[in-house]
Amino acid sequence: MPALAQRFLGRSGLQISELVLGTMSFGNQTDEPTAHTILDEFAAAGGTFIDTADTYQFGGSEEIIGRWLTRQDRDRFVIGTKAYGEMSAGAPVNGAGRKHLIRAVDASLRRLGTDYIDLFQIHLFDDATPMQETLSTLDVLVRNGKVRFVGASNYAGWQLQKSIDLARHHGWEPFVALQPLYNLLRRDAEYELLPICRNEGLGVLCWSPLEGGWLSGRYTREMTTPPAGSRYATQPEAWQQQATEATWSVVDALQSIADEVGRSPAQVALRWLLQTPGVTAPIIGARTVDQLRDNLQTADWSLSEDQVAQLTKISERPAPYPYDLLGLPQFRRRP
Repeated sequence: MPALAQRFLGRSGLQISELVLGTMSFGNQTDEPTAHTILDEFAAAGGTFIDTADTYQFGGSEEIIGRWLTRQDRDRFVIGTKAYGEMSAGAPVNGAGRKHLIRAVDASLRRLGTDYIDLFQIHLFDDATPMQETLSTLDVLVRNGKVRFVGASNYAGWQLQKSIDLARHHGWEPFVALQPLYNLLRRDAEYELLPICRNEGLGVLCWSPLEGGWLSGRYTREMTTPPAGSRYATQPEAWQQQATEATWSVVDALQSIADEVGRSPAQVALRWLLQTPGVTAPIIGARTVDQLRDNLQTADWSLSEDQVAQLTKISERPAPYPYDLLGLPQFRRRP
């Protein structure tokens, strides 16, 4: 098994493994013994960054990780979690206000059984809370030692840039990372989010890098309905929305290149992300040990420039306004 390389998270001094272990399935599709085996194998392969959130199984994912951490050298691992919603089923969402964030951090620390969170992220932009309140609270959490670094997930471009500018203006702790949806089938982050992250020095941690299995090789053009046991078996409308010619063209190209390099489609899709400028690490959400082992084979090899270009070209979609105009050569003033 190749060892995972370490990368710096944006311009920070925090080093993380080139693949991040996502744990949304822990306590649901993945039981605790299996989850601990996955964590063991991830760590043995050189994995250091484990990502969770307080809403995953209402804190159950954090608890599973916390019990595993009791047998580990805590300082070897980078633990990232996220906050936004309340921690009981049916409770109202509490957003990113000061009261909720302080309570959320304390609750996550208890469940994880640790004294500090390496990367604490706002799970979703909160348009009901002033940005200054959110950002100043994050700054306090870093200053009091409960949190080492802060980041965001699921922000629009203007929300991310304004947050960066406000933190800079006030001297508050800046975001060091963004966690956006980004993969070969969902490339909208390229319009605003990825350029902001490259310009401002934020690391990029891609969630759903295999687009719910569509880039894993499980689904093929010959299928007219979702396979039994898949997440789409009970979501026929979602299947129909995704099972388009545009999707199948990407899936076909992915399989073709996978055959060329002797790899699985999932490994090729992850490798494309790892070779995308500005991307720090994809978040692999392996539900089983076999899925993890396949994903870990993404390390220690590369796609050729031509293969990267093929995948990039086949997965391009028509740009919406104003990006369709901004990208035209006659409107570019500098190369």
